[in-house]
Amino acid sequence: MTIAPMAPWLSVLIPVYNVRDYLAECVASVLEQAPDDGSVEVLLLDDCSTDGSSETIDQLRARWPGRLRLLQHDRNRGLSAARNTMLGAAQGEYIWFLDSDDKLLPGAIPALHQIVQAHGPDAVLCDFQVWREKPRLKHRLRGEAHRHTFDGPSHVLQYGPTGLLRGLLATGQLHAWSKITRRALWVDGVRFPEGSYFEDMATMPLALMSANSYYYIPQPWVAYRQRGGSILATMTLAKAFDQSAALLTLHQALAGSSELADAGLQFAMAHQCARNLHGAMRFVQKAEASSAELDVAAQRLRADFASASPLAAGALLRAYVQRGWWFRWLKFRRAYAHRSV
Repeated sequence: MTIAPMAPWLSVLIPVYNVRDYLAECVASVLEQAPDDGSVEVLLLDDCSTDGSSETIDQLRARWPGRLRLLQHDRNRGLSAARNTMLGAAQGEYIWFLDSDDKLLPGAIPALHQIVQAHGPDAVLCDFQVWREKPRLKHRLRGEAHRHTFDGPSHVLQYGPTGLLRGLLATGQLHAWSKITRRALWVDGVRFPEGSYFEDMATMPLALMSANSYYYIPQPWVAYRQRGGSILATMTLAKAFDQSAALLTLHQALAGSSELADAGLQFAMAHQCARNLHGAMRFVQKAEASSAELDVAAQRLRADFASASPLAAGALLRAYVQRGWWFRWLKFRRAYAHRSV
């Protein structure tokens, strides 16, 4: 009698592009805590690396025979396309995205498994730590050893998307790798936008809108490597536009829904739109372009805010005053007024 192989309960999806110096540590952080019984599958997608990452993948497959599934693109298509391809190939009931220069912290997968077995939520949210090669005192004082990703109840199963979206938008931590989701949430065409930046912010809320239940564990499960090539460290005008427009699709998806009638969600979403505006406008202030071009850019950023935010600029400013958030009030007022006539 032939026994069918165990269907994986978890798929860890790791896109690979020019990360030779980091990939082995990333993969080891997963496989060293995942059982060797087929219950956790690890997918790597080589997006046409040019730095020797492909050779590193071969070495890892030899080190852990049969434990890595390798996918490849025939041309470099970017992070969103890599994730989308792996989503289509994944077999696990749950999906965990992991960037190839980051790593899972010890005990993360067993802790996740306990929550899944006990509660079976549609989404599990975890915290993270910022991973620097040479952390300094100022980094510790900023709380980088433990960054919270959710503002809401923890250690208890919660229901409905309203509180989930409100708690995520309140912190602004919308990255894919701190949310483990049922694969069933990635239906109806929910995918990462190819060719765009700030893809996590544009996509994760859409996937989580379909979650009927969720569980927040306030423990760092991911070490997020801080290095110089990040999006925010290499901003361009195109990236600034993607940042300011990142929540447009969410607003469109929520239009007319009962969720968007929630005052707390309205404020949290408007606050995140204000953060996006401030970050994008800060780049416009420094960009090398003609005055006319920068005026047009600033107008576009304000238009994106107006289209994505459930609260108009004046209403958000009043909400900041009511909460006593004077620093936020000042930052948003300055950003919104920049280059306006």
